[in-house]
Amino acid sequence: MDYEVVIGLEVHVELKTESKLFCSCPNCFVPEPNVNTCPVCLGFPGTLPRLNREAVKLALTASLALNCRIALRSWFDRKNYFYPDIPKGYQISQFYEPIGSRGSLTIEDDLGRPKVIRIGRVHMEEDAGKLIHSPTGDASLVDYNRAGVPLVEIVTEPDLRTPGDARRYLEKLKIILQYAGVSDCKMEEGSLRCDANISLRPSGSETLGSKTELKNMNSFKAVEKSLEHEIKRQRAILKSGKEVISQTLRWEEESQKTIVMRGKLQAHDYRCFADCDLAPIELTAEEVEEARAALPEMAEARAERFVHDYKLPDYDALMLTSSRGLADYFESCLEFYNNPKNVSNWIMGELSARLNSAGIEIESCSFGPEHMAELLRMIDENLISGKIAKDVLEKAFYSGKMPRRIVEEDGLLQISDQSELEGIIEKVIKENPDSVGNYRRGKTKAIGFLVGQVMKETRGKANPKLVNELLVKKIGFK
Repeated sequence: MDYEVVIGLEVHVELKTESKLFCSCPNCFVPEPNVNTCPVCLGFPGTLPRLNREAVKLALTASLALNCRIALRSWFDRKNYFYPDIPKGYQISQFYEPIGSRGSLTIEDDLGRPKVIRIGRVHMEEDAGKLIHSPTGDASLVDYNRAGVPLVEIVTEPDLRTPGDARRYLEKLKIILQYAGVSDCKMEEGSLRCDANISLRPSGSETLGSKTELKNMNSFKAVEKSLEHEIKRQRAILKSGKEVISQTLRWEEESQKTIVMRGKLQAHDYRCFADCDLAPIELTAEEVEEARAALPEMAEARAERFVHDYKLPDYDALMLTSSRGLADYFESCLEFYNNPKNVSNWIMGELSARLNSAGIEIESCSFGPEHMAELLRMIDENLISGKIAKDVLEKAFYSGKMPRRIVEEDGLLQISDQSELEGIIEKVIKENPDSVGNYRRGKTKAIGFLVGQVMKETRGKANPKLVNELLVKKIGFK
């Protein structure tokens, strides 16, 4: 019997506010535990929550960016469960009436065809603390810095069919939320986290199979790998004639396996009811339309504009708009240096390589648009070669110094003095008679080797165009 895979995702996204959802504690990532806490987010008796209005605004923006229907009246509920990471014994969440519902996001399936993924709900809730388990497994510690941080939970309908679908959905969702300014979506800091519900059913069946929930996935690659593993595990169970047990599993990166955490709770297990300490959220149609009109230009529209306005290839436009920070950087460069294709090449090539090597985002990079513009102008002015420019970029990337200063301090100005180059060229011609002979016999590629030798002699500082011209003039054809 063949089986169909059914996947639904629950994505928790930390909203980019200055303070937590119901108190004034800072909403920022800090490595030291239990620093950003107060009696409210620690659930002390007698404390009362006070709603962060900016969090509501960002949740509304996220819902609109995901094409959701907006509830003009919504409220918070108490989701009751007892676990060390919830100090109050309940989590404040929008269980019955989310701020957004019936949205959608379009991805490409494994064959490159458009596929609409329905978004069932977008609701606000407070985050829980973070459990830190000892290596021996005999104790757990709790860090409450994250407790009370404002989240939106974005829940899909069971429309995903492959691990690749899930990865592409998450990649697209991250881009949309970053462009909307809702969250920085840094998975390494926990500001974007994903749980996956997965089940298998006989092909052609409309009835969902028994599902498991996957947790502890800290990258899109981990989501894809864990789903692949779980599909194999469930398929083997079903083919053996047994039933899949509905459980919550965690993904263990080192062993590349899923491990059972607990039985999966159902909705009725949480005994939800409206939170009596918080008034309902009342929005007007005018406020919703104002928020819709304030949505920024999204990635797809920006890519189309880059192709139309800057005459970039489709590939360049898609790469540059894959993150809002990268697209902003590109357009900022053009304010200082108006050569879109040249800027695009250097951003996608040398700069992206440095960012990946350093493991940082463009927003944290000290090599700003003015650095890039100055570097490219120096190439155009024949002050440095492209090869030297790569070395200068690397030094400027890590030091923050302007490229011209590095060139001057290190004596890297390009040699364009003809008389100075002629002596070096004569030496190279004398030392490489075979290459000279090859060129004279019509093997024109030999000139490239000779140019390279001159560049080597000058440590890359010679003007390569002038070197090429002088070599051709001096060797000539016999």
